[in-house]
Amino acid sequence: MKIAIIGKPNVGKSSLFNRIVKKREAITSEVSGTTRDIKKTEVLINETPAILFDTGGLDDSNTLFEKVYKKSLQAAKEADIILYMVDGKRLPDDEDKRIFFELQKLSKDIALVVNKIDNDKQQLDIGWEFNSFGAKNLFFLSVSHNRGTKKLTEWIERRLKTKPIAPLLSHDDELDLEDFLKEYPTIEDNTSETDNEIKIAIIGRVNVGKSSLLNALLKEDRSVVSEVAGTTIDPVDEQISYKENLFTFIDTAGIRRRGKIEGIEKYALNRTQSMLEDADIAILVLDASEDFKELDEKIANLIDKFELGCIIVLNKWDKTKYDYKKSVQKVRDRFKFLSYAPILTTSALTNKRVHKLHDMILKVYKNYTFRIPTAKLNEILKRTNKKHQLPSDHGKVTKIYFGAQFDIKPPRIALIMNRPKSLHFSYKRYIVNQLRDYFDFTGTQIIIEAKKKKSDEDFEQ
Repeated sequence: MKIAIIGKPNVGKSSLFNRIVKKREAITSEVSGTTRDIKKTEVLINETPAILFDTGGLDDSNTLFEKVYKKSLQAAKEADIILYMVDGKRLPDDEDKRIFFELQKLSKDIALVVNKIDNDKQQLDIGWEFNSFGAKNLFFLSVSHNRGTKKLTEWIERRLKTKPIAPLLSHDDELDLEDFLKEYPTIEDNTSETDNEIKIAIIGRVNVGKSSLLNALLKEDRSVVSEVAGTTIDPVDEQISYKENLFTFIDTAGIRRRGKIEGIEKYALNRTQSMLEDADIAILVLDASEDFKELDEKIANLIDKFELGCIIVLNKWDKTKYDYKKSVQKVRDRFKFLSYAPILTTSALTNKRVHKLHDMILKVYKNYTFRIPTAKLNEILKRTNKKHQLPSDHGKVTKIYFGAQFDIKPPRIALIMNRPKSLHFSYKRYIVNQLRDYFDFTGTQIIIEAKKKKSDEDFEQ
């Protein structure tokens, strides 16, 4: 879905654009005509995806701005929703009315947005002047003071939800799905049991308590523990049985800042990364007695790089400076990309809550290897698309024909589409969030890949 912000120069279009996008993308200025080209960006309007246009001012008084004027009107014709913006500190003129009436003839959802209304008194004093536009949808706001913008975005969201939904899975698409399943037989046909050996890497900065945690998990002193940072150099492997599963723990070497890695520790870092290639789950150990470091974040990025299941352990909890709620919030704020990972608080030295890790490992591994039945997946995709339809691609309809999971560790889902390159990350994230509402994917990423139908003429390998 496309939303175009239209209006004369210097009425606040770019400021509204930035307010909706929630970051400074469009240049704003008191100089009339700062925006000349059409700026487009994909946005989420209260979790509903859309494409937002910021247009140049409607002013055809000279050759340059005549071209801008034509581009702006073209954007209005392409859009599904038009926001016509005027300056509330000036009386409406005939030209504004003429343009608004012309835009109404396009039979689009259109709203008259009166900007620079800073308080209720101003609205009462001048509001009746704008009733002469005959606008069914009229909004008074002040973008600079964030006054009234919430009502506008709520109206936009309601309009987005009422647009027609592209169907999923026609008869021909079902045939393509059969072909796809033959190409990837592991989706449905592979009924063999998942290997019951689970490989778990324990990672973190030096001296956060990784070796102590391993000893607590094993209930024996397997790793050398020392107050000297960097005692562990070679990753240590140890196996235990738990509920008919074999846990292989890898106590990886503590990782320092790259500038401090020398000699044997450089070898240790390389060995740690090679071990992560074979791991299933990473236990990220953080020191609860200290504030998090930039290095913690860099180490956590290895989990994303190697696509591992994840459990976050706040160790040394007996020495923590914060309560549980604040500590969890600090983790979530710092490690947003691991929002799916469960958080456990432990003290490896006193064995506090270490026992909970065993069952959490089983839970995360189950989710990491989970397969969604294809029929159920497509049922969810239909509901997902019905709630928030796919944005069009430059005015062209975008469709998801069907979806199928083609791999595990982590779960990978292919969406077969007519325009796979148009699938924005925000819509992928929306689908992932919907899947998490239906299934327990705690501790694992969900990878979405858009693919083109083989039956499409321009199919690309």
